[in-house]
Amino acid sequence: MVRETGQSRVKEHYHTTLADDLMYMHYIHEATPRTAPRVTRGLYDAEDPYTKNRFNPIAGGDRFVRKQLPPTTVENIIKLERIVLHTFQKEAIGNRSYLLGCIAAFRALSGESKYSGGRHTSKGVQVVRGRKTVGGWIRPGVPCGVKIEIKGDKMYDFLGTFVEFVLPRLRDFGGFQMEPPSRNPHRQSAVTGVVSLGLNPAAMGLFPQIEVNVDAYHRMYGFHIHFITNAQGQGAQNLARSLLSGFQVPFQRA
Repeated sequence: MVRETGQSRVKEHYHTTLADDLMYMHYIHEATPRTAPRVTRGLYDAEDPYTKNRFNPIAGGDRFVRKQLPPTTVENIIKLERIVLHTFQKEAIGNRSYLLGCIAAFRALSGESKYSGGRHTSKGVQVVRGRKTVGGWIRPGVPCGVKIEIKGDKMYDFLGTFVEFVLPRLRDFGGFQMEPPSRNPHRQSAVTGVVSLGLNPAAMGLFPQIEVNVDAYHRMYGFHIHFITNAQGQGAQNLARSLLSGFQVPFQRA
């Protein structure tokens, strides 16, 4: 198995500087112990053989969006867990060969391949297939996009490249748009600690891994970057944005 050959500069920046700052910024003092969580029960009896394997929703509705953040401690400081790159190509529905360029580009961007470095958890670039029929446009099992998951030092290396080489060269770019303050803070996307950013096809050509051999790709592709953190609960997405801001990812209000 291939091990680390050197320290990741962005990773060291998080552990030596950013983690302490985030702990200071988001610390909430709690003078009294928290109340015990509400005891929930399902609509069906879990021991009933007729409903044992049926989906058992919580009685009274799903309260996940009201879940509180855990107490602020050094063990649960917000951190980046993984980065997922995803792209959807409409042309691939009729001709799956259109995905070959996306697969090659994602391999170059991430440096990941299946079982790379002897790691059996590395799945490499995965083909995304349709899950249901949509008006004669897409069918279940039809390839329509690709995605890849990046973890560890390669995740921080990709983030450093994205911040230092791509964002400064985007034209008329002042920051990624944030939703207005009037939006509901208890919606599902605001409590998951995931920040999703979209890039146009021109941005892919600004990555050094693509720019050095841009003639090998017949065209560039737009794609989404999903930054997934360990934050869960009310205000988790704001915590995730503050983490990315510490890595010099700019945001601005709509």
